[in-house]
Amino acid sequence: MWQHIMVTGIPLTEKAVRTVAVYLAVVILLRVIGKRDIAQLNTFDLVVMLLLSNVVQNAIIGPDNSVSGAVFGAAVLLAVNAAVVRAVARRPWLARVLEGRPIVLAHDGAYEDGTLRRLALPRADLDVAIKRQGGDRVEDTCLVTLEPGGALLVRLRPEEESASAGDVAEINARLDRIEHHLARLVAGGTDPRHRGEPR
Repeated sequence: MWQHIMVTGIPLTEKAVRTVAVYLAVVILLRVIGKRDIAQLNTFDLVVMLLLSNVVQNAIIGPDNSVSGAVFGAAVLLAVNAAVVRAVARRPWLARVLEGRPIVLAHDGAYEDGTLRRLALPRADLDVAIKRQGGDRVEDTCLVTLEPGGALLVRLRPEEESASAGDVAEINARLDRIEHHLARLVAGGTDPRHRGEPR
């Protein structure tokens, strides 16, 4: 029994090569199909991702059902991913190759219809993203982009942005200073409303 659990069915070097090869192939496939499938996982995309993991499983493990083989494969996969993430963080050109550049989906309050068609992104999904970030419709935005990591970034027009707690606090502080200044002027006998008039 222990032999089936602990002894790998294939050499560890072969398992490492299989793991790295499948990892790189999946990274390339996801890069080719685009970021939309990562950013907006609908039901169909979720099914594809789950089945994708099952499809590549045998390519990684080969004829090996041992626990030690699974742990080794997982360790290789995590190590390769960590190395790629660090390399991408240190080398901007590699990030552009593997992740791409931001894609403009809407500009100056209007959707880029050609880009939306190419990415198969429905306007309704973007309308929801705009509402989540405080806008009501695309006309309220100055820029909507699909970032390299798959996130949707919405920049609202300045007049559409909500005031933050810091903004309110700053306005209150300014009003307090104005009231204090007016109180000093009145207490000093100078009413700014009657400045220049004889008393």
